[in-house]
Amino acid sequence: MPPEEPLAAWRLMQVEIPLDASEEQLRTQAAQELGFDARQLRGFRIARKALDARVRSGSRRLRWVCHVDLFVDARRRPQLLERALRTGRAKPAPPQPTLRAERVDPGWRASGGAPVVVVGAGPGGLFAAHVLALNGARVVLLERGPQVEQRGRHVVRFHRTRVVDPERNLLFGEGGAGTYSDGKIYTRVDDPLEVPLLEELVVCGAPRAIVYDSSAHIGTDKLHRILPRLRARLVELGVEFRFETRLEDLVLRDGRVHAVRTSSGDVEAAAVVLAPGHSARDTWSALHARGVAFDSKPFQLGVRIEHPQELIDRARFGARIPELGAASYNLVCRASPNTPSAFSFCMCPGGKIVASVSEPGLLCTNGMSNSKHSSAWATSALVTTFGPEHFGAGPFAGVAFQRELEQRFFAAGGGDYTAPAQGARDFLEGREPAHVRRSTYTFGERPGRIDELLPPLARDAIRRALAHFEGQIAHFSSNEGLFVGLESRSSGPVRMLRDASSRRALGIENLYPVGEGAGYAGGIMSAALDGANSALALLASSPASRPLAP
Repeated sequence: MPPEEPLAAWRLMQVEIPLDASEEQLRTQAAQELGFDARQLRGFRIARKALDARVRSGSRRLRWVCHVDLFVDARRRPQLLERALRTGRAKPAPPQPTLRAERVDPGWRASGGAPVVVVGAGPGGLFAAHVLALNGARVVLLERGPQVEQRGRHVVRFHRTRVVDPERNLLFGEGGAGTYSDGKIYTRVDDPLEVPLLEELVVCGAPRAIVYDSSAHIGTDKLHRILPRLRARLVELGVEFRFETRLEDLVLRDGRVHAVRTSSGDVEAAAVVLAPGHSARDTWSALHARGVAFDSKPFQLGVRIEHPQELIDRARFGARIPELGAASYNLVCRASPNTPSAFSFCMCPGGKIVASVSEPGLLCTNGMSNSKHSSAWATSALVTTFGPEHFGAGPFAGVAFQRELEQRFFAAGGGDYTAPAQGARDFLEGREPAHVRRSTYTFGERPGRIDELLPPLARDAIRRALAHFEGQIAHFSSNEGLFVGLESRSSGPVRMLRDASSRRALGIENLYPVGEGAGYAGGIMSAALDGANSALALLASSPASRPLAP
């Protein structure tokens, strides 16, 4: 047989195509732009796809802008390819990364020893467990909440009774807080593991486009179908799940964790990956009491704002365009000498507002949308950043600051999870709202002075941002925009201190804090990446040779 032709992979950037162009049309155009016939391609892959909706020279011409990878005979170097390489428009495509570890200490593959215990079944914990098990480690995954199939029943009960279950809610349970959010999985983190993690979600039923869509979104409804499939794949790899099992303490000796103490008994541990989520305040306190090093960190805080989706569509696209679905936005107002920056966060096109709470007597809101963005409303958080200079010293000063504000908003809504609400124009002008329209918020709203409930720093930053955003989206700061409740948990206020290279907790040899609850992520994908990378660091380390039994 003749030897196989050597392959080359080239990445071509900034390929512009019409909104209705097919993947085959993109493939043909990209090949031609590098001097190839599409029939000569040995492979083709979309690396990134983003919408260009900018207004230029007074007009808007909507189009897709793509980066693509083309696989061709390495011996063919057309002039157009050479020119694109010289100008930087093309470059060698990066190699496809894998979740298989380059180096695994043999001790992690030994059978019969204590398992690696992963705490938390959010994205950080799930993908840490996936990487560990894929590379031969024995894994036990603990989650304080229930399986995703059971979470919905408890959420419905909360909506009917207005009684919070501290263990079974929108924040705790399989998938973490992201299970009842927008399912956005794009991130500004440039990490080679992002593609294999996304590919795993595609295998579990997510749309293929999430691998390259610059605004990738799964949707709450699809996440509820994907998570059981992901769990089944982990079980096939040997992961043992224990739901409704809360971490209560660590059994430490000689600077190592020997076991974890849970609500269901002790579990022996060769190492522990801690991924408790951004609202596990009781777990943080227990770990701190045991000697885990914590520090406070800056976090984002603000309010939810809701607009008619048609208003956002008109501003972004000129009109509703079926091929594009509901329009989104990503707005930033940079800091001035006297006012900090403010920006939109967790924008949910065609979404709704939900109560994101796990403790009685506190109010915090979040956004959620399904895969079809079927609501007539668009919602986003508008937030600014608070740091220790604003809320005080001490590792949990930020938690106390959050809790005080959440109590204030809960009381202002009437003490039953009704949310205070205020029109954007009333907020901007410091006016008592005479009335507020019905929002998508589950528990309803009542007129309130959100401008007075917020800390002055947040109020001033958001007022300035409202005026700025009006120039980008007409009527954004009118009373068509409605502020509802408080958004205080867009990121966590604490960080568990860890070594930057080994990712181990300071002072504890086999403890690996990861994800949002450890202070190293701010969303589904960044948490998943942190969990996966920490698992790889753990696998490269050496397990203790001495017995681990407590």
